[in-house]
Amino acid sequence: MMDFLEDAELDTLAIRAGIQRGPEGEHSEPIFTTSSYVFKSAAEAAARFAGNSPGNVYSRYTNPTVRLFQDRIAALEGAESAVATSSGMAAILSTCMAHLQSGDHVICSRSVFGTTTVWFTRYMEKFGVKVSLVPLTDLDAWRSAVTPKTKLMFLETPSNPLCEVADLGALSALAKQANSLLVVDNCFCTPALQRPLELGADLVVHSATKYLDGQGRCLGGAVVGSTELVDPVLAFIRTCGPTMSPFNAWVFAKGLETLRLRMEAHSSNALKLAEYLAARPEVEKVFYAGLPDHPGHELAKKQQRAFGGVMSFRVKGDKAAAWRFIDAVRIMSLTANLGDAKTTIVHPATTTHGRLAPEEKQAAGITDNLIRVSVGLESPIDLIKDLDRGLAAL
Repeated sequence: MMDFLEDAELDTLAIRAGIQRGPEGEHSEPIFTTSSYVFKSAAEAAARFAGNSPGNVYSRYTNPTVRLFQDRIAALEGAESAVATSSGMAAILSTCMAHLQSGDHVICSRSVFGTTTVWFTRYMEKFGVKVSLVPLTDLDAWRSAVTPKTKLMFLETPSNPLCEVADLGALSALAKQANSLLVVDNCFCTPALQRPLELGADLVVHSATKYLDGQGRCLGGAVVGSTELVDPVLAFIRTCGPTMSPFNAWVFAKGLETLRLRMEAHSSNALKLAEYLAARPEVEKVFYAGLPDHPGHELAKKQQRAFGGVMSFRVKGDKAAAWRFIDAVRIMSLTANLGDAKTTIVHPATTTHGRLAPEEKQAAGITDNLIRVSVGLESPIDLIKDLDRGLAAL
């Protein structure tokens, strides 16, 4: 990072970090749409391929636009290094393939994105990695699950979709005792609201598809942490190719410029909607850490700058009632994505967590009457009117 940015605030880093202007003196960051690079000599080519000389080699793993995004997200997370991937799941895949081998053991929270659970329980185990699923907030369960072969602990906080909050300091201490890596999916908060590395995490993963973009335009992911831990992930990506495209990297880098402003607005809107739903008799329970009666409220206040834009709630009734609510709204988009400027609504039990077995859903609290809302940037007055349409359909 440039010396004059070392003590810069997050808003400045989000706009200025990673910029390397070319000979044209361009002000807006360019997109380098090239697959390969020309070397001045055979010796230079050999040195770059060997990693003995700085410069680009091949856009599967070195590209100036992708590097801009990597440098910027690393700066925002307070990290030494970052590597960009083709999706959020590719970030998780690459982290596991770089740091695990057959015979290792993983402890994963039950309260994660459904596809993350599928990855660990159906694919990692296929390659000889044992996986234990534990309740996110039960520290004793995490401790009891540790074995001499535990090499990685994985979690989201707040969790998807019940917004549970993990004690990152306590889990970090446990991971260090177990000689294990603590990997945190920071998708819901982003570094604008939470920096897990400062709380003891070893690596942070992102689905850049969500809030880092902010407008639902592109797929992408990132792995962020120390150079020592990120370099093996880069080595895997160099070989296997789950790479972020230059165009997507440019979109994400520009999205980061407004990240804090958007996250504050998302959080403000989500709190208003959560408070409204919590007071409605048609609603069984609201899950949002911004509510004072949420079990993780005080912990979230310590770990996060705000409570984020995702909330969920259970309507009184069954799946049919939840579907009636979802089908009745008009402003909210029925789509599984989150982190968009547009508010989205989804039924987790049949979409984002639909591939889980019934017992897995039950253990994770994914009931048929649960609805998840990623609150966007529309007027909260209009969003509450939309909630009224859903409530009237119950």
